[in-house]
Amino acid sequence: MYYPLESTSAGIRPEHVDLIIQRLVDWAIVAGKHILIALVVLLVGRILVKLVNRFVARILSRQHIDVGVQSFLRSLVNILLTLLLLVSVIGALGINTTSFAALLASAGVAIGVALSGNLQNFAGGLVVLLFKPYKVGDWIEAQGVQGKVQEIQIFHTLLTMADNKVVYIPNGTMSTAVIINYTRNGTRRIEWNIGIDYGESVDRAREAIRRALAEDSRILADPAPFIAVGALADSSVNIVVRVWVKTDDYWPVYHETFNHIYDTFNREGIDFPFPQQTVHIINPEAKGTSAEKS
Repeated sequence: MYYPLESTSAGIRPEHVDLIIQRLVDWAIVAGKHILIALVVLLVGRILVKLVNRFVARILSRQHIDVGVQSFLRSLVNILLTLLLLVSVIGALGINTTSFAALLASAGVAIGVALSGNLQNFAGGLVVLLFKPYKVGDWIEAQGVQGKVQEIQIFHTLLTMADNKVVYIPNGTMSTAVIINYTRNGTRRIEWNIGIDYGESVDRAREAIRRALAEDSRILADPAPFIAVGALADSSVNIVVRVWVKTDDYWPVYHETFNHIYDTFNREGIDFPFPQQTVHIINPEAKGTSAEKS
């Protein structure tokens, strides 16, 4: 029961001081109880969130769902559980969660405007998972960056570059930008430009290249390798070579074939071109004579 405090000219009476202290003690007991309950809810809730996240991850892996979809759903479930835990802790503190929810709802419009970019990224993540222009493990190029898709989160796609740098690209951009997927198909075409010296036999060089390609079993016979003159350059006759390989063999074949062709040309005495420049020397006296005659 509330008793109003009365003051006299002599100040606050001793019984009023006892009443104030009693009220402070009562408030401290109630607040401490709420804080203790909130701490218990927080600790238990964090453990439950971890257990539920592990359970969801186990269920998704058993269903053989795409890795990108798994990471997206795990991230979404973790955020929802964290928000639910936050509301539970606030309720344990004695705060009216109904008014808190109403306040959160009223602030939703402002938050939505402030986080419009993140909402766009969330929608972009759904588009990526639905149409699958890439998946986890693919090597892609987007926004001027090349890398392996490491993870598809609800807001970002993580790419690991060749030098092990990690790039976070917003999903909103990934859903609308041009994306080059290098590993989507099972085979890829490799192209080389091999220069030979002017005066060398093109047919002889083509046969030497064909023999070098035949030594590598990773080069597919169908489609057959293509070898032809590609350009008559300033200092060389350029022969274009195109072959098809499995996607996983692209870079090993690309680099090792240069060695094979180089060794084959050296064995058969086919010269590689060097930059050449023709210099015309004009006799100054002859030039002067020509000028006088004119």
